[in-house]
Amino acid sequence: MTLRSILAVTDFSSKGCHAIARAALLCAEHRATLKLVYLAHPDEAPPPDAAVRLAQHALQLRQRHHITVQAATRMDLTAADVAREAADADLVVWGTAPLRGLAAWFRTHPAVRMLRACQRPVLVVRKAAAQPYQRLLVAVDFSQVSQRLVELGSALQPSARVELFHAIDTTNEGKLRYAEVSERAIRAYREECQRFAQDRMFTLADSYDARRNRLSSTIGRGDPARQVVVQQQHTAADLIVVGKHPASLLSDLVFESVAHRILRHAPTDVLVVPHGYQPATSAAPAQRLATDLPTRRVKAGQPRLPRYPNPAAQIGRS
Repeated sequence: MTLRSILAVTDFSSKGCHAIARAALLCAEHRATLKLVYLAHPDEAPPPDAAVRLAQHALQLRQRHHITVQAATRMDLTAADVAREAADADLVVWGTAPLRGLAAWFRTHPAVRMLRACQRPVLVVRKAAAQPYQRLLVAVDFSQVSQRLVELGSALQPSARVELFHAIDTTNEGKLRYAEVSERAIRAYREECQRFAQDRMFTLADSYDARRNRLSSTIGRGDPARQVVVQQQHTAADLIVVGKHPASLLSDLVFESVAHRILRHAPTDVLVVPHGYQPATSAAPAQRLATDLPTRRVKAGQPRLPRYPNPAAQIGRS
């Protein structure tokens, strides 16, 4: 993913300023154009000087990074308006103050709503953008999009070290114990899950010989969202890359996705990529996304799939 256009969303909070700075760094590195938009919190009016402040940000970024920056002229944009703006961007960089109180629990994260509306990768910025990303943690579940996540994360920051991380969900072990399955059978099931994860991780990592000296992999156990956050804190990764499965609004409200829980608890920046996302609507970005993705070096044809299914998924269906 060679970026050509980035849309940065800000509310002038500290997170909003971090997002603008990060978007500018990425634009400078990828020689992309930047558009700044202001999005007020729900039921709040924009400040009277919002247009002036946004224009000042654009001027400062142009002078500091020597990039093309455009500031939106409308300050009363809604989330739907921003989604339409994002349709022509290669990446959305999100910077709004987090929701507080009960609203944080009964509303989905605004970035998740944006993912559903525009189907674009959304980078949620939380840390000050002092330097390019140094270490990426890519959460993989061995679905078909896991490889895509690695490619997108690597292309976003080519110089960064990349760690592939998968957490073996232990929920089914509790189900087996509840069904009074013997400890010996549970231990065999656990070992089978471990072998499956190791085989898939080896297959995925082995596809990236060109990055072998900057790519590592780790397998954990437990709740996937929680383990990703724990691993990020352990390795001090400054960006988490995670995919978002398609889900309805009701499903996201009742059953939080892994991506949503990572967004809620991760203290660092998170790049959320919708599964099956579509390229930018304009012809040029669509052609770029088809041709600019890094070429993947593969040994002996396409990566092979294990001959046996995911044991955890098999029990999950029962």
